[in-house]
This record gives sequence, structure tokens and C-alpha cells, in this order.
Amino acid sequence: MFEHVLVPTDFSDHAKKTIRCFTRIPGMGHVILLHVVDATHHSKWGWTHGPAIENAKIVLQEEEKWLKDAGFSVSARLEVITSGDTPRAILEVAQQEKVTTIIMGSRGRSLIKGIFLGSVSSGVLRWGSPHLLIMRDAVSSSLTDEKITRLCDSILTRILFPTDFSEPAKNALLALQVLKGAGEILLLNVVTKGETKNEIREKVAEATKKLELLRNELLRSGIKAQIRIRLGRPTDEIVRLADEEDVTLIAMSSHGKGLFEELLIGSTTHGVAIHALHPVLVMRTRKDLKKE
Repeated sequence: MFEHVLVPTDFSDHAKKTIRCFTRIPGMGHVILLHVVDATHHSKWGWTHGPAIENAKIVLQEEEKWLKDAGFSVSARLEVITSGDTPRAILEVAQQEKVTTIIMGSRGRSLIKGIFLGSVSSGVLRWGSPHLLIMRDAVSSSLTDEKITRLCDSILTRILFPTDFSEPAKNALLALQVLKGAGEILLLNVVTKGETKNEIREKVAEATKKLELLRNELLRSGIKAQIRIRLGRPTDEIVRLADEEDVTLIAMSSHGKGLFEELLIGSTTHGVAIHALHPVLVMRTRKDLKKE
């Protein structure tokens, strides 16, 4: 999954902390650092973006050198766009480089009680085809380097995996099962339908049996696993359980049981990525999206 990774950076403090964080993830392969200069609008120098481009080259080289000195295989790309937008530019580079995963910060901003992704992260989430690891800004922006190291060292140790037992979810769990460094996995199913208490009990019993089968498969492969059943709206229950269980990562398929197969992101996954305060790994596992 992390064999060939694209890391967009805007040189912000959060982007730098995101870079420091992903260096702690086991199994990291070749890394492509990407900075996009948006030349579609006026710059502070008028229409001239030359100073911004030259400055970006210098900073990008510094970050590339830092990663190389840390022992990583890394290359850097600077893209200047005069049309389109930054998410599209990121996804075009991802396609050209045939990356397996994109890692980026959320750059989110809170609004009343909601947490929202920035426009760039949201665009990559909605339209991208590689796996996507979103490092939530609210989690890491105020942390010291020492706390970031501790947090990122443990990012795979306690993973919440929501499943609706669909084929994409099954494929995502298989991919997670072979992920280097994966620790304990909490298997979750949210029961949402049932007009009577008996119907709800039947659905809970059925889901419990399915989760137990998945747990046993994980245990046989040497991975610790627990099961959880919740009642309610999937997005709300996933985010709530992540907080209650103090998980280190939420990992889920980009799709589940849905009516709109042409979309590249399901509504539940999109909602979790928007509202969760934990890092979220969106796994693209539909056959038409596979890179291998």
C-alpha cells in the first residue's frame, strides 16, 4: 500500500508535520514530494508568479534533502498550473507516477460543531483513485515534535475498521490484513435498519455472526481483533466509537453497499473523513480502481 507514495505539500507547518509523521509508518517505499503553484489567479506580485516558483523550488529541495538524509527514496515535483485547480493537478501527477497511496493533511477548519476538510483534501478524497491517508489538522497542528513522533509511531497499532460486509469492504480488510505493522483491529458494523425490536435483534445477531467470522480469520493470521456493534447512523457511530476507543487510525473502504457505483467515494466514508478527528485511511479496492 505504501510502496509508491505521493505527498502533496504547501510548505505549511501542518504539511511539515505530516511529512514527519509519515516517515514513522512501517513499509514506506518511494516518496514523491509534490508542490503545486496555482498561477490561475493574481499573485502578490501581480500576474508574475516567478518569485513564488523560485521560492518553491528552494523549499522543495530542502524537504527532499531532509527525507533523503533520513534514509528515504524520494523525488520532488513542482507543478505550475495556469488552468484547472490544485486537486486535479495532484490527481494527474498521481496517475502519471502510478502511485499506490496519497498522504496529505486535511487543512480543515471548524464551523460551529462540524469539522470540514479543506477544499484540496476534499477534492482528492472525492475524485481520487489511489488509497488516501488523511492526517487531520486538528490532531497534529498543536503537537510538539516529540508528541508527533509518539503519535505516528503508533498510528497502525489500534485500527478501527467499519464494515458493511460488502465486497469492497471485504477487499479492504484483506489489504489491511497484510499491511506491514498493522496491530489490533476493531471490527465494527453499524445496524441502521429495522422497524421493530425483533427486526433489530435479528440484524444485530446476523451482524455479530459475520463479525465473529471476520475476527476469527484475523486471529488465525496472527492479528488481534475485537468486534463492535452499534445502532444508528453509520457516520455518527463510527466517529463516536473512534473517540471512545481511542483508536489510532480509522481505515475503511471508499465504497460499500450503495446505489451510485459511478461515484468514487461513498457517503459514509466521505462523512467520516470530514468529521473524524483521527487519521483516516480511505482504501480504494474496487476492481476498476486497483493499481496492482
